[in-house]
Amino acid sequence: MKLRLIAIFCLTILTLKPVFAEEGMLIPSLIAAFENDMKAKGMKLSAADIYSVNSTSIKDAIFQFGGGCTAELVSDKGLLLTNHHCGYGQIQAHSSLEHDYLKNGFWAKNLAEELPNPGLTALRIVRIEDVTAAVLAGATSKADQATIAANIKKLVAAAIAGTHFEAEIKPFNYGNDFYLMVKETFTDIRFVGTPPNSIGKFGGDTDNWVWPRHTGDFSVFRIYAGKDNKPAAYSQDNQPYKPLHYLPISFQDRKEGDFTMVYGFPGTTEQHVVSEYLKFIIEKERPARIEMRNQSLAAIDAGMKASDLTRIQYSAKQASIANAWKKWIGQVEGLQNLDAVQLKLDYEANYKAMAISKPDWAKYAVAQQTLNGLMAEGTKSEYNYAVGVEYFSVGPEYFKLVRGLEDLMTNYQKYEANNELESVIAKVQASADGFFKNYNAEVDANIFRALTKLYLSYSQQELKGTTLEDLTISIYTKSIFTDAVRFKAFLDGFGAKSIKKMQKDPGFVHFYQFFTPFRNEVVPAYRNFQVEVNKWMQVYVEGKYIMFPLAKHWPDANSSLRITYGQLEGSAPTDGMRYTEHTTLDGIITKYNTGNPDFELLPRMLELHAAKNYGPYAQGNELWVCFTGSNHTTGGNSGSPVLDKNGYLMGLNFDRSWESTMSDYLFDPIRCRNIVVDIRYVLWVMDIYAGAKHLVDEMTLMKE
Repeated sequence: MKLRLIAIFCLTILTLKPVFAEEGMLIPSLIAAFENDMKAKGMKLSAADIYSVNSTSIKDAIFQFGGGCTAELVSDKGLLLTNHHCGYGQIQAHSSLEHDYLKNGFWAKNLAEELPNPGLTALRIVRIEDVTAAVLAGATSKADQATIAANIKKLVAAAIAGTHFEAEIKPFNYGNDFYLMVKETFTDIRFVGTPPNSIGKFGGDTDNWVWPRHTGDFSVFRIYAGKDNKPAAYSQDNQPYKPLHYLPISFQDRKEGDFTMVYGFPGTTEQHVVSEYLKFIIEKERPARIEMRNQSLAAIDAGMKASDLTRIQYSAKQASIANAWKKWIGQVEGLQNLDAVQLKLDYEANYKAMAISKPDWAKYAVAQQTLNGLMAEGTKSEYNYAVGVEYFSVGPEYFKLVRGLEDLMTNYQKYEANNELESVIAKVQASADGFFKNYNAEVDANIFRALTKLYLSYSQQELKGTTLEDLTISIYTKSIFTDAVRFKAFLDGFGAKSIKKMQKDPGFVHFYQFFTPFRNEVVPAYRNFQVEVNKWMQVYVEGKYIMFPLAKHWPDANSSLRITYGQLEGSAPTDGMRYTEHTTLDGIITKYNTGNPDFELLPRMLELHAAKNYGPYAQGNELWVCFTGSNHTTGGNSGSPVLDKNGYLMGLNFDRSWESTMSDYLFDPIRCRNIVVDIRYVLWVMDIYAGAKHLVDEMTLMKE
């Protein structure tokens, strides 16, 4: 029986009290079902203003940025805002000791100064369509993957025929429903501006995932298109993109209780997991990954403090590793404080009682019991997979260079026979140049020591014929993969004998000694486990919709475009604690005065604060910096626009509070808050702080 994602939810809104509209990540094409509730909370827009296929709508101003964040258009010249941490890789790539944009910021004075970013994309959703019936047509069951795959292939081809668009069909609710996403992807995205780290990363690891927050987490890019205004590869002849819609800027005063809507591409939530799995996450999987990142960050932080060059080389890497690390710490703490496992057990008892009340529902009880049984044994494969990912993908960096030579090693004879060897080696060398630009062997050796020790312990393996210290010294003094000069010399004389030499290299030998069983045994076991889990989760989730039709249901986030709405409001997450709904520039100065290096400021900020030079961007006597909302967000919502009742841009979503990080598994509307940088602070930084008023002048400021 096909599940309806939203209809039941709408019925709930109309019939149950109280309803927390803040929970849930809603599919934009179905937003009409929520229009009345959203208007009751203050919204002045219509559903068609938010999402429309037949006319322009807010949807057309929202872009997936770089595949992992959200961005929004704010001018008729393709000006794009996203978070500072979303653009950090590009900011770091353009930085050097001579042009330290990380420390000092960067602002292009005109179009000619805007910098290209090879590989960076911005993706717009053209339309979303429920294709469940068509995907399942002719299938013997939802497990008939051959028929489903064939149907999907035909539907995707038909959706993009005669267009420059792309398309994909995503499963929702573990394959109970399917939606077609037609997309337009732009590939010429240029770097326009960024504040210095003292603004864009103000608070550093100290403030990450916590409130109160004072981070100016924004960066500025621009979409360029061909002369026909369609996506085009980078060219000096390209012109700024002329959007179908861009967001006006909300310049009205804010107050607690104001309507807020977040529109973006949330990554992943797992609200349906069973109690045994949640217990595994809290007690085993997260603690292991946290400790591995503890060790990586200790090595990286020490290197960054010792050298400006290392600081530039590792800034983006450190930020990426630290972000998930601190989130996981808060996630575990939040789930424990909320007694999440017991809440799951209570829910499962009610679920089982309902399932055994009717013969037709017995399969749902079987699914629940089977899932909890699978977790007891199957999570061993997930644990081995998780610690392997941390080691091989997030651990010692030279591993990436080893993997980069797999193709050359495997296809050497073919490349030589086809006279392609020289060009292939040139590409490998170019990639290696980029790698070594941001590589420090001493830092990597310290990561290797610490993480290898942990990985051996967690995976219950051991080194053979050597000690960890001797192995570390050998790899970082002899391996071709840990030194730019050695690697270049190796490639310069590359031939048939080079492969044999490489296979004796200590770095190569160590990597493949452990990566080969991980790839050949651990990864397949993990995938098989996931297939089995997903099969039963499909039934289990179906049971939720069938047996509890008046409960609040919404599909897990899966990087598709979603909407969540709530209010601008503070919170009282624990006994005796009350968080106000906004922070101001005064709070930045207070934190700076503590002397914590995460609160370092450049002199101009102090000067402007002392002079109270807030320009037209203040509210009363205050310059708002950040505020919180009761919107349900997750990773991927970074950079998402936070819109007011009129659809004007209030700010950029960039984080959640410490008490909210568990919301990927369990959302608590009383505790969970998303954190937003106020757009007026963003414009103050551009205009008053940085002197880039020409960018503000591109925007439409709505003061009434």
